Amino acid sequence: MKKTCSLLFVCALAAATGVAAEPDPRLAPLLPLVGKTWRGTLSAPGAAKAIVDVHRFDLAVGGRAVRSSHSVNDGEYGGETLFTWDEEKKTIVYTYVTNGGFYTTGTLAVEAGGGFKSLETVHGSAGGVSQVEATSQVLPDGRLHVKSRHLKDGQWVEGREVYYAVDASAVVRFKD
Repeated sequence: MKKTCSLLFVCALAAATGVAAEPDPRLAPLLPLVGKTWRGTLSAPGAAKAIVDVHRFDLAVGGRAVRSSHSVNDGEYGGETLFTWDEEKKTIVYTYVTNGGFYTTGTLAVEAGGGFKSLETVHGSAGGVSQVEATSQVLPDGRLHVKSRHLKDGQWVEGREVYYAVDASAVVRFKD
């Protein structure tokens, strides 16, 4: 009986995991990122200490969402984002939870020529930053370009401009 139950469990698990999730077509702007790990350097060239950001994008919830996990410098900072379609707003919405003690909620808008623009509201203490706006686009050479700016203490200030490349060996890590 024990072998039969174990065999049934293994067969059920194989059947459940063997079916590939079909992505929600409304998540199309994110699909070029899915199934890939991206690595980018946040620090200026020649900086004393390199600041490396690693992002991983995967389908989640049976293709109804996209999950992004990222870590900076092997977990010094990081977080996870869950993107999904909001039928009422007719747009992609997301929540980003960090290990920095705050989270954000935001929306994505598709940009002409591909890519997307995000606008998020910060909830909790993030050093005076209350909103973040960014544009993201996969370039013809396959790199991901992200440029951001922040509303900090009531003033918009330039954030980072980062070029990410696919790096199959990169790993998202979180420190304990």
